[in-house]
Amino acid sequence: MLHWKLEGVPLVPDQPYDCHGVYSGSAVIEDERMYLYYTGNVKEAGAYDYINQGRQANTVRAVSYDGIHFERKELLLTNGDYPMDLTCHVRDPKVWKKNGRWYMVQGARTKEDQGVVLLFTSGDGIKWFCTHRLKSPKAFGYMWECPDLYEVDGYTVLSISPQGVEADGFRYNNVYQSVTTFLDSDFRITSVNGSFRELDGGFDFYAPQTFETEDGRRIEIGWMGMADVDEFYTNRTVEDGWQHVLTLPRELSVKDGVLCQNPIRELDAYWTKEQPFKNDFAGSLGKAFEIELPDLNKLEKNVKITLAEHLWLTWNSREQIFRMEFQDNLLGSGRTMRGREITRLTDMRVIVDASCVEVFLNGGKDVFSTRFYPEGEEIGVTVNAPGAAGRLRA
Repeated sequence: MLHWKLEGVPLVPDQPYDCHGVYSGSAVIEDERMYLYYTGNVKEAGAYDYINQGRQANTVRAVSYDGIHFERKELLLTNGDYPMDLTCHVRDPKVWKKNGRWYMVQGARTKEDQGVVLLFTSGDGIKWFCTHRLKSPKAFGYMWECPDLYEVDGYTVLSISPQGVEADGFRYNNVYQSVTTFLDSDFRITSVNGSFRELDGGFDFYAPQTFETEDGRRIEIGWMGMADVDEFYTNRTVEDGWQHVLTLPRELSVKDGVLCQNPIRELDAYWTKEQPFKNDFAGSLGKAFEIELPDLNKLEKNVKITLAEHLWLTWNSREQIFRMEFQDNLLGSGRTMRGREITRLTDMRVIVDASCVEVFLNGGKDVFSTRFYPEGEEIGVTVNAPGAAGRLRA
C-alpha cells in the first residue's frame, strides 16, 4: 500500500450517461471480477440551475477481469429511480456485500436543502431498490457527499463529507467537512444521532473512503485537497500542471469510544535511518521523514515542532489547544491556522512527504493534514519538547 504503479486512465466519460464526468464510486471483488460503481454526470444544455433541473446523476457499473481494463459499462439507475423529494444531486455510490446481499449508500441533497444518505439493496448487484435514508434530526449541511458505512472493532460507522456546515470555533473551518458518527444499531436504522466528529482538523482532507484488507484491517484513504478554496488558499504545483494527492493509507480502530486513524504499519519498514533525541532537535532533513514523540506524559510544558521555519505545530499545556499554523504566506500558499482543543497530549507523530504533512496525536484520536511548499531539497526541522524523548526516521 506504499508503492503504486501508474496504469493509465481505465475509465473515461465516453457514454451519453457519463459524458460530463466519471464521478466518485467504489469497487467490489466478486467471482474474480471487479465491479466498479460510479456516478455518471451529465449537465444538460440550457438555462438550468443544475440543482433542481438540468443535471443527470446516473449510477453506472463497469466490469473488469484484471482491475485495469474495463470491458463494459451498464447504466443501473437514473434520476427517476431516486426518491421524488431529492434534487438532482445524488452521487458517490459505496457498495458492499454482506450475508449474500448487496448494499449501497449514496449521498444526496433534498429539495429542502438537507443532506441525507440513501440506502439501497440488491440481490444481484444490478437491480437496486432504495429502502430508506439516513439523516440527522436537524439539517447538518445541505449535501452529504462520498458516504461510507462500515464496521470496525464492533462499531458501525457512518462517514460523510457534508457541504454547507457553518464554522463553530475550531470546528468546521474548511469550506467542506469530513465527519463520522457511530450508529446506535446497524445500518438499517433511519435516524443518525447527530453527534458528528471531524476526521481531520487540518486544511487538506476530504471525501475519505475505506476498504478491508485480507487480514481484516479497515483502511482509510482521503483526498488531501479541498474543493472551492481558491479565494482562501491554493496549491503552488498548479504551475507544474498538477495539484492534488492522497493521504497515507490509515488504519482505523476504536479506542475509548473514539475512532482513531494511524498510518498503516507497513510504513515502519519503509524507513531505513533512525536518530533518537531528547528534549530538542535542530537540523535539516530530506523530503520524506517522520518525527515521533511516543511518550509525552512527562512533558514539562509545551511542545513545538517547526518545519521549514514557518510551519508551526504547537500544543500549549495551559491553553490545552493544538495549533497547525503557518507564519509565512508563501510556504502555506495562503493557508493560515487550524486548531483543536486537546486537554491532554500523550504522543505525537509527524510525517512529511515532499509537500504533504500529516500529524497524528493521542494514538490517532486527533489528526491534522496540510499541504506546504518548502524551497530546496532539504527541510529545516526544530523540535522542542522538554522532558520528552523522541526519534527521527527517514
